[in-house]
Amino acid sequence: MNDDQLLRYSRHILLPEIGVEGQEAILASRVLVIGAGGLGSPAAMYLAAAGVGTVVLCDGDTVDLTNLQRQILHSAEGVGRLKVESGRDTLLRLNPQARIEPLAMRLEGAALDEQVAAADLVLDCSDNFATRHAINRACVRFRKPLVSGAAIRFDGQVSVFDLRRSDSPCYHCLFPEGQDVDEVRCAVMGVFAPLTGIIGATQAAEALKLLIGCGTSLDGRLLLLDGLAMEWRSVLLGRDPACEVCAGRDD
Repeated sequence: MNDDQLLRYSRHILLPEIGVEGQEAILASRVLVIGAGGLGSPAAMYLAAAGVGTVVLCDGDTVDLTNLQRQILHSAEGVGRLKVESGRDTLLRLNPQARIEPLAMRLEGAALDEQVAAADLVLDCSDNFATRHAINRACVRFRKPLVSGAAIRFDGQVSVFDLRRSDSPCYHCLFPEGQDVDEVRCAVMGVFAPLTGIIGATQAAEALKLLIGCGTSLDGRLLLLDGLAMEWRSVLLGRDPACEVCAGRDD
């Protein structure tokens, strides 16, 4: 690190759990953030501010006026712009030293595999089950840690699936694909603005801990937030030995 970086990240370096080595690991990392909306906004902002070397920001949508109540990457001046371009500009204002790679597309198929394979870690900040399951399959395939979050109405959840570990459950173990699960979206049901900040910031915290290798991650746990009561619950998760996605990856 140069003198400017030592000063910029000094409050991290002062933490014995991080230090110079941990900050250098952050600076050398490449993180894929899928979704530049309510969750992706705070997550990407904290990752860029913390010094993540490359943030790949993926989203195919444009900024809408209804986004501005919670998607803090964007401003009124950005309405109509691609979210990844608006987000890139915000992140570079936060940290001009960061490298931001905007991908204005819905990642799927070979493109998803390529980006997951190149990343050190993946944040799922999407808003639909089809995308979440596709991301999970790619992370299982390439053994990449996945930090997953969701927020709707006043309810949030976040978990880590550290797929580098053979004993870690995957997203499919928790929510089997094809299961009869009602998919609710904030466009229809609404979402409490600060809730997305709380969950997205928690995703960023878990991502940084994984990159540094410090603390205890949410791997094997699902953290649930009732935003109305401001109560957290932690639920233990186990790997499903019959999971159609991750069974046999320890072979």
